[in-house]
Amino acid sequence: ILLVEDDPSLCEMASLLLRRLGYAVLATANGDQALHLLQQRAAEPIDLLFTDVVMPKMSGKDLSDRVLAAHPETKVLFTSAYTETAILHQGVLDPGVSLLQKPFTPAALALKVRELLDA
Repeated sequence: ILLVEDDPSLCEMASLLLRRLGYAVLATANGDQALHLLQQRAAEPIDLLFTDVVMPKMSGKDLSDRVLAAHPETKVLFTSAYTETAILHQGVLDPGVSLLQKPFTPAALALKVRELLDA
């Protein structure tokens, strides 16, 4: 799982939760770091991109578009403190995307990740 979260404490918490669930996690603070990491691992697939929607420099949507262009098999899970209605209404994300509302519980994260990976 490639985790991209600009808030260090949230990144650490989500990374820890995912590792406790048995997932291999690559955590980065922004889209540029995530893309650099993907370039280094070009031959290795990323099963899931778990990214914040709103980040400095590059939005989660822009990041996911770039990741999917190179790795179309990658699943994407967005997270945001904004409501899904606000995000969709503002055109930040397309309808039908997977979104996990912040703050999320460990159980909600586990369920959403498993749901996406099994889809």
